Amino acid sequence: MGNRITRLDKALTAYAPVSLNLSRSYATRLIHKGAVSLEGVIVKEADFKVLDRQVWKIIIPEITTLETVAQNIPLDVVFEDGYLIIVNKPAGMVVHPAPGSLDKTLVNALLYHCSDTLSGIGGERRPGIVHRIDKDTSGLLVVAKSDIAHHGLAKQFEKHSVTRKYLALCHGVPDAADPRLLGIPGVGFEPGNILKIVGNLARHRHERQRQAVVKNGGRHAVTRARVLQKFGTPVALSLIECWLETGRTHQIRVHMTHVGHSLVGDPVYGSKRKMSGKAFSETTQASIKSFPRQALHASELGFIHPVSNEHMHFTAPVPEDFSKLINELSDKA
Repeated sequence: MGNRITRLDKALTAYAPVSLNLSRSYATRLIHKGAVSLEGVIVKEADFKVLDRQVWKIIIPEITTLETVAQNIPLDVVFEDGYLIIVNKPAGMVVHPAPGSLDKTLVNALLYHCSDTLSGIGGERRPGIVHRIDKDTSGLLVVAKSDIAHHGLAKQFEKHSVTRKYLALCHGVPDAADPRLLGIPGVGFEPGNILKIVGNLARHRHERQRQAVVKNGGRHAVTRARVLQKFGTPVALSLIECWLETGRTHQIRVHMTHVGHSLVGDPVYGSKRKMSGKAFSETTQASIKSFPRQALHASELGFIHPVSNEHMHFTAPVPEDFSKLINELSDKA
């Protein structure tokens, strides 16, 4: 297996036949299930030390059908081939079944839409979810239809080489001229008035459904943002473009709130500050306050196709609710 001693899970990923497309997580599952053996002895420890010239046996289980029910739910398919599918997810749709959302999810819809074209991910006939966007965030999502695509896409997300841009409507104006921003640790500006936020994220100490920026521990997270358009007299809201260097849970929402520019409509991290009563008419202020979700849309997605090596790039316009609010704000600007 090589010239050096290494962990079993790493060795399987590195030296197993390419046709198996073993990701490290799948290799670990196989080990724990007792599907990996050395000279007839099953080894269930992923950190078991592998020596040079050992011959290991891997039993790949037959692909099983996922218990999740396939449901005929309309999908906005932007691109599809034999290896992956790009969808423009509507706001309100959960990506993956979980307690409280066991059906009517994107996975349920994909199981129906892709049907027999799924060749199996990690031993199951299922779509390979390599990244997610929040239930009430709309926009582009890439999903793998095969193990080889899943493995290739996952590597790109791990290396942070995937382009992901979002459009968001936030309170205030994140501008380099604001001295308050420059006083926040981890916050700075790059050429072109691009806001850069570096702040580790972890679960909130007291509210487990929330994420928070933490000084110690947590997961490294970097968000960049620039202002595209300003609204109100005086200016009260901004349309911003955000892009992710990392992709953590609620990252844009938490980072923008951390710097005092929370997103319009965000029910979890929304700003408590009040807008100037002079900024917009009462009708427009009512539209802003009643916007039913975080104003966040995954508008751009770019990556290298895991099989053809072709550079793929997709864009999706903001949905009707978001577009209607922007138009109303523009008319009153």
